[in-house]
Amino acid sequence: MHAFDVLGDPVRRRILELLADGEQSSGAVTAIIQDEFGISQPAVSQHLRVLRDNGFATVRAEGTRRLYAVDTTALQEVDLWLDRFRGLWNQHLDALATELARGKRERRLTKESEGTS
Repeated sequence: MHAFDVLGDPVRRRILELLADGEQSSGAVTAIIQDEFGISQPAVSQHLRVLRDNGFATVRAEGTRRLYAVDTTALQEVDLWLDRFRGLWNQHLDALATELARGKRERRLTKESEGTS
């Protein structure tokens, strides 16, 4: 499965957001996802499996609990794909920064000229 096919599902994206905050038990993830999306425990388990099988999450056993964490392997693939578009974003962000600085300078000059009048 391609990384964006995995990330295309809002439930899987939300699970990754939860795991980004740190390792979580499957029970904790399931409770939150069931509450937010109204899906069954087996459905949440299936989403966790897709994330694990596609390199987005790891799992380790601790007694009877299963603890999930983010695995950055597949995220690196996404990052590499997005890298070719960063130049476009950076140009727009640089232009925005220039306009913000220009606006601040104009407001400062306006205040200064009003203060001397």
